Amino acid sequence: MNIKKSNLTKILTKPITVGPNSTLVKVRESLLKNKVKRVVVVDKKKPIAVITEKDISKKIYELGNKPIKSVLAKNFKPKKLFTLTRKNTVKECAKMMKKHRISVVIILNEDKTLGGIVTKTDLVKIFLTKGSESLKVSQVMKKTNLVTASPSDPILHVESLLLKYGISRVIIKRNQKPVGIITFRDFVPAKIPQWIAESADPKEVQEYKFKKGLEEGHVNQMSYLFPFHATDIMASKPITIEAGKEIRAAITLMIKHDISGLPVVKNSKLVGIITKSDIVSVLAS
Repeated sequence: MNIKKSNLTKILTKPITVGPNSTLVKVRESLLKNKVKRVVVVDKKKPIAVITEKDISKKIYELGNKPIKSVLAKNFKPKKLFTLTRKNTVKECAKMMKKHRISVVIILNEDKTLGGIVTKTDLVKIFLTKGSESLKVSQVMKKTNLVTASPSDPILHVESLLLKYGISRVIIKRNQKPVGIITFRDFVPAKIPQWIAESADPKEVQEYKFKKGLEEGHVNQMSYLFPFHATDIMASKPITIEAGKEIRAAITLMIKHDISGLPVVKNSKLVGIITKSDIVSVLAS
């Protein structure tokens, strides 16, 4: 079975939805109650926006001391919605995600009402269960321009790597072996709001820094970061995958541990990294 040519009918999922007049508080409750990363705002059964926990955090930050009960779902600035239909293929969906660097595609019915969503995780899961390609991790992983740091490197250096290369994680290695991973979620620099640091969006962090600049107070608050090193904040003993393993083994680990990337090793030595985006790229080719 060629899953790339399969239509999206069997893999789309039913999203949690809210109405345009739902308050920000209710939207956040829906996210937490259903343990999902996003809700779709629907007006007369038609999708008009997608709201994530990050979007809510950003809105709260912008409000300052204003009451949040007055903020409604329709008050969020709509992002461009990327849409397909059930008749579109897995490959077309993967290509859209890869091109626009997005993690969700809205599936529309013929009358333009909401039919469901397909996420990057949905595509990864279908590859695991229905994929016929017997690919090795070594065939899919990123092995060039691998960004790493040492346990003794200052955490501000690690942050600079995340920003410079626009990546979500830096692998910490010692003697060519991966000993930890650091993402923006592992620390909250004093010079940026917490909602940005927790979003793991390097481009947004960089944009904020250059647009806002550093206030004197923030610079003073930053001083506590200088003595700390990668080993102080890294997630140690990272889950890894052997380069010679099948790609399905990597997907299984990502799903089991709810992570989006794995260091790839050969004889315990770091040789690359594989992410959900790499799997999506396979489906897009």
